[in-house]
Amino acid sequence: MNDKFNKGLILTSLGSFWWGFVGVIYFEMVSFIGHIELVVHRCLWTAVMLMITTIFLKKWKIFIEIISNKKKLAYLFLSGLLIFINWAIWIYAVATNRIIDASFGYFIMPIISILLGYIFFKEELNRKRFFSIILVFISILFMIFFNLQTLPWVGLVVALSWAFYNLVRKKINVDTDIGLLIESLYIFPFALVVFYLIITKGFNDFSIANPSLSLFLLLAGPMTVIPLFLYVRGVELIGLGATGMIFYITPTLQFILGYFFYNEDFSIIKLGSFIIIWIAVIIYLKDLYETS
Repeated sequence: MNDKFNKGLILTSLGSFWWGFVGVIYFEMVSFIGHIELVVHRCLWTAVMLMITTIFLKKWKIFIEIISNKKKLAYLFLSGLLIFINWAIWIYAVATNRIIDASFGYFIMPIISILLGYIFFKEELNRKRFFSIILVFISILFMIFFNLQTLPWVGLVVALSWAFYNLVRKKINVDTDIGLLIESLYIFPFALVVFYLIITKGFNDFSIANPSLSLFLLLAGPMTVIPLFLYVRGVELIGLGATGMIFYITPTLQFILGYFFYNEDFSIIKLGSFIIIWIAVIIYLKDLYETS
C-alpha cells in the first residue's frame, strides 16, 4: 500500500470514528438542554465554522461561482432541507435514547443509496447488491409484521434523508464544504429565529451566565465539520469503494454505545431485524471488496 492510500485510510477511519463515537458522546452529554435548542446550536455554529474555514482556505471564489448558478442554488436548498432533517432526527435520537435506531439507519443507508443510484443514475445493480436491497426491505417488513411499535422510524428517516442528500449533491457535484456552507446559510436565518424565541421564552441554556456550557455548545459546529473534512478527504485519496467499507465503523460504534453504554432497549424483534441487516451489509461489503 502506498502513502496516499494509507493516509486516506487513516483520515476516513478517523472521520467515521468521530461520527460514531466522539459525536455520540458529545451530543448525548449536552442533550439535557433539549433537542430543539441543540439542533439550533448545531445549525448556527456549523455555519459559523464553515465561514471561518472558507476564509482560512480562501475558497470565496468557489462560493461566488456556486451562488451565481441558480440551478445549483435550488438543488442546495433541497439538500439543505434534507441535511437539516438528518441533523434534527439524529439529535432527537440521541436525546431520547434511540441511538440504536439511528445506527439502523446508517447501516442501511449505503444500500438504499445503491437503489437510488440505479433509479436516478442507471448505475449497475448486480445480483449481490440487489439481494442486499431485498434484505433491507425484509428487515423493515419483519418489524412491521411482528410489532409495529418497534418500527425504527428514526432510523428510516436518518437513512432516507442522508441517502437522498447524497443523491442531490451528486447531481450538482459541488465542493463539499462550500456546498455545506450554502446549505447552512439557508438554515441559518430559521435557526436564529428559533433561537430568539427560545431566549424570549426563557428556555435557553446558552447565556453569559453560564460561560462554560456556552463555550461547550459552540463545539457543535466543529463536531459537525471536522469529521466531514476527514471523511471527504479520505474519499478523495482512496475512492468510494474502500471508504464505503470503512464507513460502517460509524453505525457499529453507535450500536455498541447505545446497547452497552447507554443501556438502550433492544428487543428480540429488533435483534431479528438487525441480523437480517447485518447479513445484507456483509454481502454488500464483500461485493465492494471484490469490485474495488
